[in-house]
Amino acid sequence: MKNINVQKLQLLAGLVSAGLLGSTTVLQAQPTAHYPPGIEGIKAASLPPPGIYLRDYNVAYFSDRLNDTSGHKAAGLEKTDVFSYANVPRLVWITDYQFLGGYLGVDALLPLQYTDLDIKPRGAPQSLINDSTFGIGDFFMEGTWSMHIKQFDFSFGAGFWAPTGEFDAHNPTKAGLGYWAPMLTAGATWYVDSEKKWALSVLNRYEFNMEQEDTDITPGQAYTFEWGISRTLAPNIDLGVIGYYQQQVTSDTGQSASARDRVAGVGPEISVFYPRCTLGWSLRYAYEFMAENRFQGNTVALTITKRF
Repeated sequence: MKNINVQKLQLLAGLVSAGLLGSTTVLQAQPTAHYPPGIEGIKAASLPPPGIYLRDYNVAYFSDRLNDTSGHKAAGLEKTDVFSYANVPRLVWITDYQFLGGYLGVDALLPLQYTDLDIKPRGAPQSLINDSTFGIGDFFMEGTWSMHIKQFDFSFGAGFWAPTGEFDAHNPTKAGLGYWAPMLTAGATWYVDSEKKWALSVLNRYEFNMEQEDTDITPGQAYTFEWGISRTLAPNIDLGVIGYYQQQVTSDTGQSASARDRVAGVGPEISVFYPRCTLGWSLRYAYEFMAENRFQGNTVALTITKRF
């Protein structure tokens, strides 16, 4: 999960404003969204049938480019390296209870994250930020509604991110973001042909960020759009393309509020399921071809799902 916090780079922003980096642009390193785009992939809007599931997300993000407000590589920086790895276990329970024709469910997750960050101004004797930490991130829980009809799957969710992870306004490698964030989710998967070999999926998420502790900043609301196109090549094997777009919808409020950020990425995915052991996995890669006020990099995600 890309939890390298935006507001935590206030020290860097201060040096930029002072002219020490040769630019008047306030630089950011992390989106205002808790949700990292691109980890659900093809058929992302399709929730499973009733049962208990354990999903284990393994997400690695790496980048050597920090962009400014115009989407160009930030000037005045000699090194901008970030690496983040998160293991995120998620427990999913889809019940037999139905409402308006759809199944009710609940799920929860808690990230375990390692982040390494090195930012060095050009010509400086040492890095401005050079640190790495491992810790527990912010807890998430939601209730869901899902429906499956002949050619469509529909899903809705309402949940919240809780600031359970360690947050430090001066250390951007800490796993916590330091604020509560209710989140709404809605999506659909369309099976184009009667045999359901082709599928098109879209998923929308919207986060309402609350005030961040110790900073007097309320991060702007965040919107995430994910899509996937897939083709079943053999029984229980899908191959496809995924993409995402994420942006900060409203401006931050409070002292030292920063500029809005956005990013877009695209890449391939393969998904395999083993019916005998009710186990499946998916592997995807996403290349970010556009970013503003944040890192522009690459995401590799391996997701393992087990039904009990």
